[in-house]
Amino acid sequence: MAAPESSPRAAPAAPARPQIIVVTTAMLVFISFWRAAAIVLCDMASTVYYIGGIVEQAIGKAAPWYIGAVMLFAYAVRGVYIESCAMFVRGGVYRVVKEAMGGTLAKLSVSALMFDYVLTGPISGVSAGQYIVGLTNELLHLIHLPVAIPTAAGSAAIAIAITLYFWRQNILGIEESSDKAMKIMGVTTVMVVVMVTWCGVTLWMRGATLPPFELHFSDEALGWLGGTGWEKKIGALGILIAFGHSILAMSGEESLAQVNREIAHPKVPNLIKAGLVIFLFTMLTTGLVSFFAVMIIPDDVRMSAYSDNLVGGLAMYMVGPLSVRLVLRAFVVVVGFLILAGAVNTAIVGSNGVLNRVAEDGVLADWFRLPHHRYGTTHRIIDMVVGLQIFTIIASRGNVYALGEAYAFGVVWSFVFKALSMVMLRFKDRRPRAWRVPLNLRVGRWELPVGLALIFLVLLATALVNLVTKKVATEWGAAFTLVFFVIFWLSERIHHRHGAALQHLEKFNVRYTPELEPGGRSA
Repeated sequence: MAAPESSPRAAPAAPARPQIIVVTTAMLVFISFWRAAAIVLCDMASTVYYIGGIVEQAIGKAAPWYIGAVMLFAYAVRGVYIESCAMFVRGGVYRVVKEAMGGTLAKLSVSALMFDYVLTGPISGVSAGQYIVGLTNELLHLIHLPVAIPTAAGSAAIAIAITLYFWRQNILGIEESSDKAMKIMGVTTVMVVVMVTWCGVTLWMRGATLPPFELHFSDEALGWLGGTGWEKKIGALGILIAFGHSILAMSGEESLAQVNREIAHPKVPNLIKAGLVIFLFTMLTTGLVSFFAVMIIPDDVRMSAYSDNLVGGLAMYMVGPLSVRLVLRAFVVVVGFLILAGAVNTAIVGSNGVLNRVAEDGVLADWFRLPHHRYGTTHRIIDMVVGLQIFTIIASRGNVYALGEAYAFGVVWSFVFKALSMVMLRFKDRRPRAWRVPLNLRVGRWELPVGLALIFLVLLATALVNLVTKKVATEWGAAFTLVFFVIFWLSERIHHRHGAALQHLEKFNVRYTPELEPGGRSA
């Protein structure tokens, strides 16, 4: 009898594939203090192109002394940011103020900071336009063409074009690269060395005198104090007013807090080194070039022809053949365009980062953080910021002085909130710091932060004086800050009323793929 045929063995069931979700947002590449300094300087050093004309228009030929004083004071303010970065992973204004004084004042401080960012783009873009239009009109005049580009309209159009370009790049997802910042600052350093050397030769051959200390305030510079004579009756008040008109020379400090998490180990020593590099570079550019402009460009043309184009005017009045000076001026314009356009991008990136952080805390609705369906960027925040910047450019009609006066509001008040918060945290959070602002006095079991308190008092006094002397800044800055604060407050209440979770949940697009390959893209 034949043996029964054996039944085939059932094949073992294949194990179920695990469900894997890979979330990718950004990858940190740790950078040296040189690269960190370059990123900050791409924002901070750009002020050399417009600060001199703005301050001299307000206070007269004494402007370089006060710009230099602000550059020195900026080193002290930078210490406040270094201490905050040593305490927090993210040492920006919003997080520090919230930790020290609560959510309400944090929303108010970040509203003032947003005014700073919204004005950074327009003033940088318009200033870049001023230099391009100025050089173009100079060349048209030299070849005897009876045409000229309207300065205000032309610079505003260029600023809008630069803003729209970087709007598109940020929607696509612009690559954050310290290499680009290093290259820009490398070219800028070459320009600074050439300018300083050439200016030195010019002064040696022609001779010159230092700018006077005497202040000559314009009626607009005194604001609501105009006609009272208080700036003369109280000498210190006049000095403080002049200092307040120069304060926007140290804009860009917040960039140090933004780049803090990317600085390589040892973080705090590298932060200190980056701060020193920033100080030395800004003193040799913003500080020194302001002196050269007043000492070399004749009084009768400096403010009438070059008030918004001071570095370009400086190139035209140095010794040497006209053709060589024109080449230098073209070089100044190219470098200026690079660094000022970079500041426009920094303003968009910084605004996006700050508002994302606010949204993570439930202050803004999740709708703002929903990623672009194709590129994954927070396009709604970028659209809002760029829309405000373009509105500002059109409303200012390309007026650099008006933009600069308004810009100072956000700069100084964000510093005030930051410094006050750090003073309070010395008492509220007494844990050891990796680094502290110097000048601390121990009384019994208490340590008094004298250095921090002095920085705060100088900032507060400057901010209060600016309130009554800068009409444009006070009116526009207060209105903008109030509107943003109301938006944050209402959005937070609506967000919490609908029972939204308070914990941070990352927003990302989901793409499905049957296989996970090393070279594949996923999000």
